[in-house]
Amino acid sequence: MPRLSRKTWVVIADGEKALLLRNLSDRPDPDLEVVVKEEQDNPPDGEQKSDRPGRRADGGMTQKSAMSEADWHDLAKDRFAKDLSDLLHKRAQSGAFDQLILVASPHILGVLRNDMRADVAGRVIAEIPKTLTNHPLDKIEAVLKAELDKM
Repeated sequence: MPRLSRKTWVVIADGEKALLLRNLSDRPDPDLEVVVKEEQDNPPDGEQKSDRPGRRADGGMTQKSAMSEADWHDLAKDRFAKDLSDLLHKRAQSGAFDQLILVASPHILGVLRNDMRADVAGRVIAEIPKTLTNHPLDKIEAVLKAELDKM
């Protein structure tokens, strides 16, 4: 089981909301406080589109094929995760945390993992593929303890 310390931060993220939590004790049970709360206004994809998908000539005289349009909602989630990665890098450089636990959906974990710089990636002691952004702090602590006990 990864050992929690006072310099352990827990990141709870889902692509639209992120909580950076600091552990306040050296005990095995987490005692977390919110350090940073980030949110992004990301309306559904349909509300972000301005036009219908385009069409292109397909080589024949009258043949045309539809072109798929970008999913702006998903792109905004990925951009939010990359911005979170940059924020973690800045906090790591300032010495805010020694260890990091990532708790996010599998997709967001993947984006974070791919975009994370080496100084942050080297401090990750656990990754938990769960979405807990809308849970109260005591529930997050309970889930975190249960997941860490399994490791």
